[in-house]
Amino acid sequence: MSLIPAPRKPAEMPLPKRRAGRIEDHAYLGNMRTGALVDRDGSVAWMGLPRFDSKTHFTSILGTEDHGLWRIGPVGPDGAAPAADRRRYLEDTLILESVWTTEAGTVKVIDFMPTTGDAAQLVRIVQGVSGRVAMRSVLRARTGYGRTTPQLVFGGRRVSASLDEGRLWLDADVHLGARGDDLHSEFAVSEGEQVAFTLSWQPDQTPPALPAPAALLRQSADFWTTWASRCTHTGARRDEVIRSLIVLKALTYEPTGAMVAAPSVSLPEEIGGTRNWSYVYCWLRDSAFAAEVLAEFGYRQEVQDWIGWLTTVIGDDFDNLQIMYGVGGERDLAEEELDWLPGHAGSRPVRIGNGAAGQLQLDVFGEVVCALYKAQQRYPDLAPAVAPLITGLVQCVETLWREPDEGIWEIRGPRRHFVHSKIMAWAALDRAVRFTEAGHMDGPLEHWRALRDEIHRDVCEKGYHPQRNTFTQYYGSTELDAALLHALNSGFLPADDKRVIGTIEAVQRDLSIKGGYLLRYRTSDDGPGVDGLTGHEGTFLIGMGWQIVALRSIGRLVEAEILTDALLHASNDVGLLSEEWDPHAEQQLGNFPQAFSHIAALLALAVTPTAAEPDSAGVAVR
Repeated sequence: MSLIPAPRKPAEMPLPKRRAGRIEDHAYLGNMRTGALVDRDGSVAWMGLPRFDSKTHFTSILGTEDHGLWRIGPVGPDGAAPAADRRRYLEDTLILESVWTTEAGTVKVIDFMPTTGDAAQLVRIVQGVSGRVAMRSVLRARTGYGRTTPQLVFGGRRVSASLDEGRLWLDADVHLGARGDDLHSEFAVSEGEQVAFTLSWQPDQTPPALPAPAALLRQSADFWTTWASRCTHTGARRDEVIRSLIVLKALTYEPTGAMVAAPSVSLPEEIGGTRNWSYVYCWLRDSAFAAEVLAEFGYRQEVQDWIGWLTTVIGDDFDNLQIMYGVGGERDLAEEELDWLPGHAGSRPVRIGNGAAGQLQLDVFGEVVCALYKAQQRYPDLAPAVAPLITGLVQCVETLWREPDEGIWEIRGPRRHFVHSKIMAWAALDRAVRFTEAGHMDGPLEHWRALRDEIHRDVCEKGYHPQRNTFTQYYGSTELDAALLHALNSGFLPADDKRVIGTIEAVQRDLSIKGGYLLRYRTSDDGPGVDGLTGHEGTFLIGMGWQIVALRSIGRLVEAEILTDALLHASNDVGLLSEEWDPHAEQQLGNFPQAFSHIAALLALAVTPTAAEPDSAGVAVR
């Protein structure tokens, strides 16, 4: 096949008008290497290949259609791009079905990313349901986060474009033509007809094999349904459990076992605000939480893969441990601002990289140790792999626990002695003591017991406010933090201790807003707050999960169930949760879909509504 550049043509018609989709208007596609966000109007508004952290070539969610998208949908009567009338994921899969009902008939688009492990692909299959519907595909690739227009090279029904890394290839069942720098295709489908498009990434100039979309669809459906069938959950709301588990699986970078916090960057925590961060990296904390819930629901291989990744990235160099890494173990995650992008709904700056990679976050040691301890409890034969990691992490705690840190929320202000961080340092020692007492490793048992007790006394003396009967955000403060719920779910004190109950009630009283959703902490109207940032944010959904676990631990079961319903209410029409929720505007905020939030849902759904004792990281034991 001879590939020649297409001659430049003037645009024959503008891109169909489309409304700016809200965060919750998107669905997620993934192949355990990268992911894509698809708007209700059929636009792929975010995608980079081949990895989660690759530079994107569809970036319209952070700007306009000029920053790259790929829309497939009906041609609206006024030239607009209508939103789908309904959407769903097929069965227990990550295969998206979007349906449009028009005056001319009904059509559906099936979107998915094959899970074959080969070069990354995005497949879009248009199926006629009734009547005869006029359709349009518009592919506007803009590489380098929407900055650069690649040259299109044509060869029959195959077109390619060079990227910053590798090359894109589009194969279609219909004619592909150039209009300006865009790829257009006009076609119609009748009942029973099907038209397929396959976008493939190659690391070099070698053309991919001609795709077989129908076979790829079957393979992907089989993969996801088989994976979902391994879930051990037998309680209520199975569909919600499976959806959240599938999200966690899809956020795993399969070649290494790393788990990203979210597949997006800079989706705002406040519309029009500046709290916009990149989450396409593997936080030790987030991945530890994910590993715990995956273990809870029977997914041993994913837990084992995460332990293998952790062992590889840390090696023997515990002293230089970072709180986050790239999915391949990369350490250099320099934070940058992309000034050519206007941001989602005008929320600037748009950031890639993450400066928090160099922070001290003391709680991370405890959360990882708790996850390793839980993994070995669930799968006893993992002890030899877990023991050296626990030993090395606890030795770090011995050295660092007295230091102030940036804490779980990675503040950009001064370091403080955060109570959550100190309690999680205690939890690391506590699990190491238990692990050693059980005979799974050798260690200075008496020394660790003494240090565990010392940290406990220190927290109770300096982090507890007796007049308010609550633990506080940091030593010497009167402020509160939703992370205190997570800390107390660790077993630091018995659930019926008045200080535990007092803290739960104080957090609810001071940080709860409409619907029972929790703020992380109070932000400031008068300038930078405790986090060193200006502006406000929505409620953090992981806090809702911790609150539900805490309420169950003290027997407030009805309230926990009401809040579980509220948490699931924050999901969109296809069951996905973003980082935050604005209960006043009924709107999702922050990066999407967010592992933290789906972990919260799984914490809430992991048990039947009966009193239970919380285990090491707040997952109630059935």
